Amino acid sequence: MKRQKNKLAGLQKRKAISGYLFIMPFIIGFLVFMVQPLIQSLYMSFCDVQLGAGTFNPVWRGLFNYNYAFRVDADYTRDLTEELARMAIYSLAIMVFSFFVALVLNQKFKGRAFVRSVFFLPVILASGVMLKLDSDNALMAAVAQTVELNAQGTTGITDAIQEILRTSGVGVRAFEKLFEVIDNIYNVAISSGIQIIIFLSGLQTISNSMYEAADIEGCTKWESLWKITFPMVSSLFLVNWIYTVVDFCMRSDNKIIEKITDLVNVNLKYGLASAMSWAYFVLVMLIVGISSLIISKGVYYYE
Repeated sequence: MKRQKNKLAGLQKRKAISGYLFIMPFIIGFLVFMVQPLIQSLYMSFCDVQLGAGTFNPVWRGLFNYNYAFRVDADYTRDLTEELARMAIYSLAIMVFSFFVALVLNQKFKGRAFVRSVFFLPVILASGVMLKLDSDNALMAAVAQTVELNAQGTTGITDAIQEILRTSGVGVRAFEKLFEVIDNIYNVAISSGIQIIIFLSGLQTISNSMYEAADIEGCTKWESLWKITFPMVSSLFLVNWIYTVVDFCMRSDNKIIEKITDLVNVNLKYGLASAMSWAYFVLVMLIVGISSLIISKGVYYYE
């Protein structure tokens, strides 16, 4: 018994060493290239950075930039609230979408490899090609304009349902957000590639014998989903949630990121931009920490 425990401890130690070796390049890169800029930006958030001909002179102003961001700037607080709310809604939508797509892709059917590659293809192209098609491609813009013109004067089923719910006065705000997500299902799908792969890798580790035993005991597919599938991949929900939130906060269409970029590149207000960046960073980390703590309570870990 003691020998078996020592063997398991040695195995866990080797796994831990392998894990640290795997993330070591990131740790080294972070310490070498990221720590100094982070400290410098934190210091600048408390300063009024004065630029001159080849000079960079930060003058200490205390909490002036933070006070200006939250109490003087009329747009920052509103944009911050809207982006955090949009982050929560779209992150939940991406989690649900990616999980159920992974369930479908885990089934056996013809052309499964091709369908999997279709869902992961946007991740490969997101380095520039797909973003270029989305942003300023004249052909795509012309197609979108044609579709919009042809849609005028017609009522889609989602528009009709939305109008009925709006006139009924029941949960108007919630339904508006729901239909907003449905209208942007393309963005949800294109942002779910990594999450689908992670969920799919977890689903493939579940032994078929567990489902066979459940079938023998008379469990339905729905019961197997919640009693076997969901608990066995619950740890991946935490990983995917953190990745989804962080990835959403770094999107190019984020109003806060756009505002900070304009302050740096156009207005040259490095101190104010740093203060807004750090305030946004701290709020996002708080949301990630609190939500991760809540999710971790329901995570089922198994050996």
